[in-house]
Amino acid sequence: MKLLVCAGGTGGGIYPALTAVHQLEQEGLPREDILWVGTKGEMEEQLVPRAGYSLQTIAGGAIAGVSWPQKVRNGSKLLWSISKAWRILRRFPADVMLMTGGYMSFPFTIASWLRGVPITIFLPDVEPGQSIRFATRFACRIGASLPGSSAFVPPEKLVVTGYPVRPELQAAAGMPREEALAQFDLQPDRQTVLIFGGSRGAWAINKALMGILPQLLETAQVIHISGTLTWTQVESYASGLTAAQKQYYRPFPYLHEEMGAAYRAADLVVARAGASMLGECPAFSLPAVLVPLAWAWRYQKINADFLSEHGAAIQLTDEQLEKKLLPTLQTILSDPQQMAQMRQAAQQLANQNGAVNLAGLIKAVALREIQC
Repeated sequence: MKLLVCAGGTGGGIYPALTAVHQLEQEGLPREDILWVGTKGEMEEQLVPRAGYSLQTIAGGAIAGVSWPQKVRNGSKLLWSISKAWRILRRFPADVMLMTGGYMSFPFTIASWLRGVPITIFLPDVEPGQSIRFATRFACRIGASLPGSSAFVPPEKLVVTGYPVRPELQAAAGMPREEALAQFDLQPDRQTVLIFGGSRGAWAINKALMGILPQLLETAQVIHISGTLTWTQVESYASGLTAAQKQYYRPFPYLHEEMGAAYRAADLVVARAGASMLGECPAFSLPAVLVPLAWAWRYQKINADFLSEHGAAIQLTDEQLEKKLLPTLQTILSDPQQMAQMRQAAQQLANQNGAVNLAGLIKAVALREIQC
């Protein structure tokens, strides 16, 4: 079986694809039969080679959330990239394509359809974004993190696989909490808040945190993943903290292998509402305060709504952060009953078999065991 992986843009799409591909390798798929395609300058250029997979890139860019001139420029790049996608598929005759979204989805959807390559989509978010909406009509099957996606995709194509949580995170979920805290030199007798905003960072969250950090550190300790784009400002701010405050504050631009320990050390998460929140917080039974990115289609709001409606999260907006972040955190952390209820709600959403289920779906489509 030859597998083409079309996944990029954000970690919420790349990490579940990496996890499913790793599972297929564990089940015997040779690495040379896997080819990853992505977009130049995006996150996949770092994460995919780091994981040891071959990556080829095309030119492209965002269509949603940008100005009309930028839409035209990026759209033109994607149209021109159809011919490159065709050539890649001619050199690498895939039996199936796994797609999780990203700018390159359009040209590779067209090229795969023209060459008769069956498409399996994995939908990390509850609601599909524009690239997945376009590809849905050409897909054989659509795996989904959650059954709530049935409101947005054809029911005859939907297979609820669960979110494939990375194996290193699943392993960390079983780690003793004291061991996880020790990796960050933090104290077991204090509650820990894990705060992050994605690989590049969320300035609204970082700015709000810096405004309340001295008060928060009076009773809690913080692991703060700032994102690479805002690390300079956060690092500069951290240098001005007192020695007593620094004792309970651990800032990082990004975490790779240590992310599992960060989740395990945490009692509460503050984050955007990307797809990873649907799988990773439940895997660690973690309550969350979610701040959906306002201009990101509607998908982050839909993700946050799902977790909130199930009792695992509380939502804030960017505009509310300055006034409400500190009292929200203090209220949750000081209420053991609410913490326990949110932990239980998150745990009930966990699915430990997401990677196995998605890998099985990919194989079934590739081997034509499913009628497309």
